[in-house]
Amino acid sequence: MEKAKSRAKLNDSSVIDTRSLTWSHRRLAELLKPGMTVLDVGCGTGAITSGIAEAVGPTGKVIGIDNDIDLITKARQRYQDIPSLSFETADIYDLPYENQFDIVTSARVLQWLAHPEKALENLIRSAKQGGKVIVLDYNHEKIYWQPEVPASMHYFYEKFLQWRADAAMNNAIADHLAAMFEKSGLTQIHISPQHEEVQRNEEGFESATSIWSGVVSTKGAQMIADGIIDKKSIEVASMEYQKWREEKAEKQQMYLLAVEGLNYPHLQAKAC
Repeated sequence: MEKAKSRAKLNDSSVIDTRSLTWSHRRLAELLKPGMTVLDVGCGTGAITSGIAEAVGPTGKVIGIDNDIDLITKARQRYQDIPSLSFETADIYDLPYENQFDIVTSARVLQWLAHPEKALENLIRSAKQGGKVIVLDYNHEKIYWQPEVPASMHYFYEKFLQWRADAAMNNAIADHLAAMFEKSGLTQIHISPQHEEVQRNEEGFESATSIWSGVVSTKGAQMIADGIIDKKSIEVASMEYQKWREEKAEKQQMYLLAVEGLNYPHLQAKAC
């Protein structure tokens, strides 16, 4: 668990700072109504959480949770003027809530955990009876680039997935969520594809493809320290991927699913 926690630590919040509810958690945006109570677990700097608070309005209540005090401090500073919104430091494995929220959500978080099933149990415990749990996450094994990225970037990506798996992270967790939900007793399970697809000359193309430049530089440094890749390979991957982005890249798709279920243990689960 400690290995996964150290590898999951966010060294640069610029990517999550630019996210929004409507673009980055679309299925949740469809479910929100004024007056709802919502718990956002793994909220980071609160970019999505603030959108949740706007959607539920002043009669609702939203709490953002993260285990990184620096991210929570930034969130509190940025969104201190929203009275229905608060941020707390807590761990997903030890949430201090029970039977309190209409919706409990966690976006792009379970992919970084060694024990996602245990985390899901805590999400469910925090939801009201009849409340909804919705998790948004990736299958990193299904990323798609057109044309193919350079061999050096393929090598880095393979090592990146290996490095994650070595910490017991599930690289394909998106496609396992529905089964996890059913096993945990959630019902009326629904799967919504939310794949992040960008094409050259479209809005968001530069920022979406630059994510992997950031991963090479930040996670690459950790991977070097952990002995899973050498510095030269990181340097070549960084340089050749950047050149590919500038000259050849046409399309990128990151496979992403939103999976939701109701906290009605007495009903029979049904996946759709």
